[in-house]
Amino acid sequence: MVHEAINGHGHEVTVKVTSASTVAPALPVQEHRLPLSNLDLILPPMDVGVFFCYGAGEGSGGGGALLPAATLKAALAKVLVAYYPLAGEVVVNTRGEGELLCSGRGVDFAEATAGDAVLRQLRLAVVDESAEKLVPKKKAGVMCVQVTKFKCGGAVVGCTFDHRVCDAYSFNMFLVAWAAAARGSSAAPAPSFDRSFLAPTSPAPPCPDALSDRLFVPVSCVPAPPSSAPEAAAAAVNRIFRVAAADVAALQAAAGPGRTKLEAFTAHLWQLHARAAASPPRHRRSCCMGVVVDGRTRLRRDGAMGAYFGNVLTIPYGAMSSGDLSAMPLADVAGDVHRWVAEAATRDHFRGLVDWVEQLRPEPSVARAYLGGDGGAEAAACVVSSGMRMPVGEVDFGRGRPAFASYHFPWPGGAGYVMPMPSARGDGDWVVYVHAAAEVVKAMEEEETTVFRALESDYVFGPVQQ
Repeated sequence: MVHEAINGHGHEVTVKVTSASTVAPALPVQEHRLPLSNLDLILPPMDVGVFFCYGAGEGSGGGGALLPAATLKAALAKVLVAYYPLAGEVVVNTRGEGELLCSGRGVDFAEATAGDAVLRQLRLAVVDESAEKLVPKKKAGVMCVQVTKFKCGGAVVGCTFDHRVCDAYSFNMFLVAWAAAARGSSAAPAPSFDRSFLAPTSPAPPCPDALSDRLFVPVSCVPAPPSSAPEAAAAAVNRIFRVAAADVAALQAAAGPGRTKLEAFTAHLWQLHARAAASPPRHRRSCCMGVVVDGRTRLRRDGAMGAYFGNVLTIPYGAMSSGDLSAMPLADVAGDVHRWVAEAATRDHFRGLVDWVEQLRPEPSVARAYLGGDGGAEAAACVVSSGMRMPVGEVDFGRGRPAFASYHFPWPGGAGYVMPMPSARGDGDWVVYVHAAAEVVKAMEEEETTVFRALESDYVFGPVQQ
């Protein structure tokens, strides 16, 4: 059995895996291979985690104890019939590219206990002490699950999946379907694996897409990272903050007319990164900020890709000197964010990106935003991915909505990664997952405007009843 220690509020919480099994689809899968799309192929091999906290008992929040693991497994087996790629594995084909082997091997499912601990002892804000031990490490297959039960009757459901197979939008569809199956509710619309949505132009266009060429680069053209890169990646800090709805509204107002909440937030984050990057010990002269853009509604305005399962992403970015960024009004920075996001949020760009990858295959590529953009390796880099469509209220396995939920993406690269999501309270607040350099996290904690607020147990689980 595996033992892991988590530091809570002055307590040590020990998580013990008590059983491990593999959940296969409820119906047999005819083994076959499903190619990854060209937009899947721009993703390197990396895993993404997500976890949901379900409170139970006095003062813990949430709707009640989680359903028995046997019920969760049965629901998982049922939903894997439609989401069969999640029960397979990624293998290498004859061209050296990854593709899905839909074999029905199943999903690794671990059951664990936190002993005498209660949920509110978890310091959720300090991800390396909490979620890191509650979200399982994937050893094989496309995804895995861990359900950890606490003395208070609460539980945490953690999942990890291969990003090459799907994006957060796709995995959210699966989570909603799994929860519905556990409740015995009617099935959600089946996912689509129709790769024709992302088929390259035939014959191929005579010249590469200029915007794709600016946003992505063949791996063979990426310069070797500086000797300090592994050290910087290892020094990254993982945190979860909360942002009050009033602060989100204030940022949007300051960003000016026509700017979205995400654009305003990204502009604020870009300036904060610039100030942190320009200070010791980094002294970075430039700062690069990227934003993940979903292309489903850009490629098909008729909603035909609403159920598409896979990656449909691009990552536009902006790069600017740290000094200029720090001195600019927020509205000007937000205007710049709006400009380069809008440039990439078009059908022409996504079609061009599909063709760009096709011309490059089988060589892999990487998004320049993760490499510092125009500033290269000497620039501070961060990417924002909106999790605002995370269906927190719909991931109800039959005993109520979660008290807390967050994605978890402590990737090994040198760039930061920030993901704002809706608070499970449903009051307009955000919870923000942050993977960034220590000086950036310090700047968040110490900023005068206090946009990034501490995530306290009372906020998540409610005050302790006297």
